[in-house]
Amino acid sequence: MSTSTVISKDGTVIAYDKIGGGPAVVLVDGAFCHRGMGPSTPVAKELSDSYTVYTYDRRGRGASGDTPPYDPQREIEDLATVAAEAGAPVSICAFASGVPLALEAVRHGLAVDKLGLYEFPLVTDDSRTPIPADYQQRLIDLIAAEKRGAAIRYFMRAAIGAPAPVTAVFPLMPGWSGLTKTAHTLPYDARFLADALDGKPIPADRYDYITAPTAVFAGSKSPQWIRHGNTALAQAIPGAYYAELPGQTRQVKARLFTPTLKTFFAARPSR
Repeated sequence: MSTSTVISKDGTVIAYDKIGGGPAVVLVDGAFCHRGMGPSTPVAKELSDSYTVYTYDRRGRGASGDTPPYDPQREIEDLATVAAEAGAPVSICAFASGVPLALEAVRHGLAVDKLGLYEFPLVTDDSRTPIPADYQQRLIDLIAAEKRGAAIRYFMRAAIGAPAPVTAVFPLMPGWSGLTKTAHTLPYDARFLADALDGKPIPADRYDYITAPTAVFAGSKSPQWIRHGNTALAQAIPGAYYAELPGQTRQVKARLFTPTLKTFFAARPSR
């Protein structure tokens, strides 16, 4: 594995790793995650026997820069810059809140061969309580007040739906320090989730711009609202299909997920 950097459109340094050989795949992480923490690195290793896999630190995380002020368009440009380095069009596998980033990048013209999407946090019905109307602003205020721990706990309660007793013991769990280091990027993800957690159905034509073959995945043991939302996402993307991975949750195991992802990437397009 080799680590390199590229310069995004606004001059921000974006760090990425490259591993393997074959068609290019770019992995896009969700909240908190980067090359040192999250699903992308183990999935990259599992894919590397068949693909050239690019994992990168989204801005504000890991070894990447974070030029202010934040704008979602800059993250779209970051992904496009990494994809260009990989030789677009590329296949993309995105996780959690990395999914709306990948979808927005496609909407803005990123050329992709295939899209593999794992558990976009969507609330599209009454299977759970929608996020509060002031969710994004509360995150911004907590980070501005240097209350990173409080921001993490609020995110876990409001966005993920974790029970309050569970979030209360988070600071005692392994990995807490890693979460606090990237907590300032929670408002970034919130921008991409602006209307995803409101409990409303996906507009019928929302994703009509997607023409690449698309697979939407969720774990069979993930909460009902996640499975409902991702079923709705697959129905909203032209030609997409939905698959549940037996026994998996939001913390998907790379060795169990990657064979399914390889099968999807290797299949001939049906359209």
